[in-house]
Amino acid sequence: MTTDHVAEILAAFHFIRPLWLLLLAPTAVLWWLVRRAAAKGIDLPDIIAPHLAAALTVGSQEHQRVRPIDGVALLLALLVLAAAGPTWSRITNPLVADTAPLVVVLKVSKSMTATDIPPSRLERAKHKVLDLLEERAGAKTTVVAYAGTAHQVVPPTEDPDVIKPFLEGLDPRVMPQDGETARGALSLAATILAAQEAPGAILFLLDGITDADLSALNTHAAEGSAPVLFWLASRDPGAADKLNQIARTAVVELTADRSDVSTVQRRITAAYEAALSQDERQHWQDEGWIFALPAAVLLLFWFRRGWTMQWAVVLVAASFAFSGVEARAEGWKDWFFTPDQQGQMAYENKNYQTAADLFEDPLWKATALYRAGKYEEAADLYAWQESTDAAMGEGLSLIKSRSYRPAIAAFEKAVERDPDNKAAQHNLELARYILDYIETTREQSDTGEDSGIGADEVVYDNEAGRGTDSQQPTQSASETVPETAEQWMRTVDTSTGDFLRSRFALEAARGQE
Repeated sequence: MTTDHVAEILAAFHFIRPLWLLLLAPTAVLWWLVRRAAAKGIDLPDIIAPHLAAALTVGSQEHQRVRPIDGVALLLALLVLAAAGPTWSRITNPLVADTAPLVVVLKVSKSMTATDIPPSRLERAKHKVLDLLEERAGAKTTVVAYAGTAHQVVPPTEDPDVIKPFLEGLDPRVMPQDGETARGALSLAATILAAQEAPGAILFLLDGITDADLSALNTHAAEGSAPVLFWLASRDPGAADKLNQIARTAVVELTADRSDVSTVQRRITAAYEAALSQDERQHWQDEGWIFALPAAVLLLFWFRRGWTMQWAVVLVAASFAFSGVEARAEGWKDWFFTPDQQGQMAYENKNYQTAADLFEDPLWKATALYRAGKYEEAADLYAWQESTDAAMGEGLSLIKSRSYRPAIAAFEKAVERDPDNKAAQHNLELARYILDYIETTREQSDTGEDSGIGADEVVYDNEAGRGTDSQQPTQSASETVPETAEQWMRTVDTSTGDFLRSRFALEAARGQE
């Protein structure tokens, strides 16, 4: 832990429930009265109830430097501090990814075809993005491509397999205009991050920047907006010097090994942690256990003439002796932690299946199942709950299990329960976007032999409200919609470049209207 990190913790430290601290005053008064009475030989029962006085004045008072009241006061103080909820960091919503959302902004201009970094700046940059996706291990990532115009390549996703074919299809020839508009890409990236539940970062992968874009980035930094990092794909030292003029940023140069990937990921995480402490959308993490654990240990020594401790040892030994093997190993946790608290510890250690088995809270149990990859089980458990978060979780689980239309229905349910929930609105738009992608690609595809439709008849749902449910004879593969994301990707990955060129051209034309 660095000195800067300690300073950040101290700066953010506060109590979630500070009114509990008022109990420290009567605790201090009680300690002072008992201490003073013991020192002067005052008869305590005149001041305090007899049964309490007996417990607080064991043995010869004049020869005791540490008296029972000292332990009682310390115990009460620790419990008060724990109840007040000390904190210095925020905790994300359980449905939010464990690491920072990231927008990768990739420059796709003719200058990126230079070969000073083999095989070319652009190709090496693509490989580095794939390495970073592997390093981020499932965190939400989206890609923005820019040259003379800026375009979102894919929506935010935790699945690198969705990003990879579109990343490979990026080439200067798919961009509507050559040139440089980093400021336009910055604006688009900031808009994407604003729709996320957790603060994130923007990563530019480029070979240089114009003076006009430099000014826009400095303005962005001065406003305290999302942190911007630069990954430089160029051997030009002047490019690095210019980027270093931007405030509140970091510049990492491409390397032949993966050391630059690790450096970029560390900086993204650091930016996330810094931004999280300022993000009022996130709840503060209650760290009361820091005081509760010493209080629990102190209780073990709260005995008179040793008999309490002796019996405590006997009881603990008996509990382990009559428990099963698993209980002998883990049963001690049941003395101090509830099942939900144990589940939370397993969840934070990324033992999601264990957490799902421990949690009694249905929302957390469903979330742990989701993290464990049990998407269908998670969706079923979410569906029984009536909160907005549950509907959100159901929709995300259905997306993961490739059930796009039911996912849309779940997100619609979340919006209905909380019309002001921006995350629910965003996820609903995203689910519709994915389904539209699939259906549009199917309509534009020449073949569909990998679509996987092989049943004797196809049953069409009536969720759109058109006509009535019916059964129809099997259509040809070219007329069917791919049922999964993998099938969809197989239909488009052979012409990803053409697909992106058409979409970017359409977006550019709409932007000029």
